[in-house]
Formats: sequence, C-alpha cells, structure tokens
Amino acid sequence: MCGIVGFMARDARLRDRLGDFVVPMLTCMGERGPDSAGLAVFSEPVEPPLRRYSFYAASREFNWGAFSAQFAADVGASAEVASLASHAIMISAAGPQAVRDWLAARNLPVHLLSVGRTIDVYKDEGHPDQIARRYNFAGLSGTHAVGHTRMATESAVSPAHAHPFTAGEDFCLVHNGSLSNPYSVRRKLEKKGIRFETDNDTEAACRFLEWRMSEGDTLEAALEQAFIELDGFYTLLMATADKLVLVRDAFACKPAVVAETDAYVAIGSEYRALAHLPGVNEARIFEPVPEQIYSWTA
Repeated sequence: MCGIVGFMARDARLRDRLGDFVVPMLTCMGERGPDSAGLAVFSEPVEPPLRRYSFYAASREFNWGAFSAQFAADVGASAEVASLASHAIMISAAGPQAVRDWLAARNLPVHLLSVGRTIDVYKDEGHPDQIARRYNFAGLSGTHAVGHTRMATESAVSPAHAHPFTAGEDFCLVHNGSLSNPYSVRRKLEKKGIRFETDNDTEAACRFLEWRMSEGDTLEAALEQAFIELDGFYTLLMATADKLVLVRDAFACKPAVVAETDAYVAIGSEYRALAHLPGVNEARIFEPVPEQIYSWTA
C-alpha cells in the first residue's frame, strides 16, 4: 500500500503557492506509506543549453561547494549548485552523459535523481511529514508536482528505491501497486542497452515508457503499449514538463480520485488528500475508470 498525489496549477496565480497545496496532500498519505517519500516539482524551464540536475548524497554533511568546484574544474562547465540537507540542485550547460560519466569516474557517494530543464526531485527515507519539513516543501513553487509515500513490499527502503522514478529528461512516474513481470520487462530493455539502477518494479515501468517515447511515441501512445506489456495491479501517475497523466490497470483495484476545477487538477489515492483544497466542494470529482488515459496540460 502506497500513496500517490499530484497537483497542477491551471491558474498561474496558484503557482507560487504550489507547496502549500501539495504538502497536506503528501503528509496525510503517510498512513499509506510511512517508509519513505518523494516529490517531483516542475517549474519554469531554464534556457538552453542549461539543464537542472537533482542529486542526493549519502551524508547530510556532504560538501556541495567542493562538489561544484571539482565538477567545473574536471568537466570545464560552470555549475551553480543550491543544496539543502542531503539534496542539491545543479544548473549547468554540461550534458547528461558528461555528468553521469564524471560521477562514475569520481566514484562519489552521490546519486543523480533527475535531469531536465523543468524538473527537480527530492526523495528520502522517513515519514512524509519529516521529509516535507526537511526539504521545505511548503516553500516550493511551480506549475505542477507529483508525490509519493511508500510502504515497501518488494525492495529495500532507501532514497534510490523511493518514488518518483525518472528516466530521460523531464519525465517521472509514481506507482501504487505491484507489477508481476518487471524482470521480463527489464531483460527486454537491457538487451537494448538501457541500464537500471535498482531492483524496484516501478523502475521497469518508468524506463519502459521512456524507451517508447525515445522511439517516437507520445506518452499516451506509450501507455497504450504498456497496457499490453505490463502485468500486475497498478495506478500510475506521470508528469512531463507540461503534463500530468494518470492510468489504472484493467482491474482498477488500486485507488485514485481526481478533483478538477478551472483553477487546478488534483489527484490522490484517497479523497482526504484533496479535502483541504480551495473550492474542492464545487470541483468535478471522479474515480478514474480502468485502462483509460487521463491527461492534463499545464
């Protein structure tokens, strides 16, 4: 049992208060997932060729200043780094492969969480309330966000195994449920040169969808293929730079509820995650039906 939440601010006036809306959604789902939690936030894009990189360090005492200086010296690209606790956001013109190669060569105790022009990712062990306070989620702004609270059932409790999972650029996925064929999906993708970082079943779904998109599919078309390829029980909530997308499997046994108004779209595993939102009593509230793709654009 896990909790998923998502919020998209259709009204631009709500975007500076994104954290105010999302934090109560995330923390009240702590009963569904007390082991770890995470949040992906999408905001205004940095200008090309810049990208945003989210990192997690094994120690909260990690020296991010030295990290930034060493990166600039080795890679030859400037790096603006803002850190908080175990996390840091780096903005740099260096390409994703150059960043990954540098991390591997230096063998640093740092995990790359996300890459893109709009996405920042935070995830950690502990109760969602603790994590929200640790990383000041209440102060976040942006167009939309996707969050997850985890109760581990099939792999370790760690920041790497926490959701959201990411692949490619400006794409993330959170999952409530369990896939029964993640290793067959994984073997198929590994033959195509796609590398995995964990043994979590959700990573297989995330990388499968990103692979389909890298082959030219839209996210919606990739999901149509996923209905064929992925076996198990799942509610999947995904985000790109400008979209929230929600699907449930053919049996729809994992809960989800949507509240939609002119000002926002909000998604939660339970209605109580949405009850605090302004105007929710007048919202269009519904339960998504099986194997239907719901897509909203910022």
